[in-house]
Amino acid sequence: MEISEDEPKTLSEHPFREAVLAELHARPFLPLDAPRRIYHYAFATDHEAAAADREAIGALALAHGVLAPDPGARFHYFIFGDWRLRWEQHSEFTTYSWSTGVGADIPFAHADPFKAGEISFTPPGVLIVATQLCVVDGARSVEELASYFNSQSLCVVGVEDRDAQVLTDFAVDAYGFTRMMIRSKALPRFEAGRLAQRVLEIETYRTMALLGLPLARQVSPQLANMERELSGITEALNEAHDMRVNYLLLKRLSDLLASSQALSTRTAFRFDASRAYRALVKNRLSQLQERREGQYVTISDFLNARLDPAIETCNAVEARQTRFSPASRWRWSGRTARCLKR
Repeated sequence: MEISEDEPKTLSEHPFREAVLAELHARPFLPLDAPRRIYHYAFATDHEAAAADREAIGALALAHGVLAPDPGARFHYFIFGDWRLRWEQHSEFTTYSWSTGVGADIPFAHADPFKAGEISFTPPGVLIVATQLCVVDGARSVEELASYFNSQSLCVVGVEDRDAQVLTDFAVDAYGFTRMMIRSKALPRFEAGRLAQRVLEIETYRTMALLGLPLARQVSPQLANMERELSGITEALNEAHDMRVNYLLLKRLSDLLASSQALSTRTAFRFDASRAYRALVKNRLSQLQERREGQYVTISDFLNARLDPAIETCNAVEARQTRFSPASRWRWSGRTARCLKR
């Protein structure tokens, strides 16, 4: 079929095409100069909390006479006098990254900007991550900067072809912050911004990945009780010859399987999310392109030794839960039916 060149060509677009294309540019790297101090927070936010936060951030922008985010925006960059704010909404958390060059020449000298009255905003949810990141120039040696951290858990890596180093101990200081530092020798402003964002993402995602571990530990005793009860029902079914006893055992088994299903539903999202966040941590570490600095531990080595066992614990609990899966229901129903025929 021939189409006239004068005839307009109309294409029907997928309803998600615009959103997919916009996602590639949704969270750009921002330029960063040294010295700089950054306070990075992540708050748990469900759909309602995220909607309320969007209104609050718009009101904050209006109060300071700056441009507010678009209604559907998930990222925005603000300038409030000496402070810069990078605001992002994610699926289950929202981040606020406040930064300033004022007083940034001495690392970690301004430990609590809330008490000092430097930062004022309404947290949108419960706190998950609080990190202070200091960006310093290369005038001071790595050994000198290492004194700001706990030597027992200190990680130091070279990045960006050794034009910069990243230091952290992943420990919480007296003000509730984990401390991180970037020592920049000759990084361009955008490279420094990209590095800072990756480092903060590693801290955020590793914390989110570990949220599954307390839940795994919490439900493990409950799961152990279910396993013991299942074993008791199994033995009773094998020995019972009375129809009424069999029916009572069937009722106990049905209740047990219903409880196990509720427990699996409760943990499934968190365990899946932990694995997804662990993958994001690995991705960001790969992008970091770590270089070992002397005898210091790398960030990858430190996190692998802690994140991997945590994820395996979640996987082990999930594997135990499969004992009570729908397939198990059919197996136990079949066994009970055979008992009822006696």
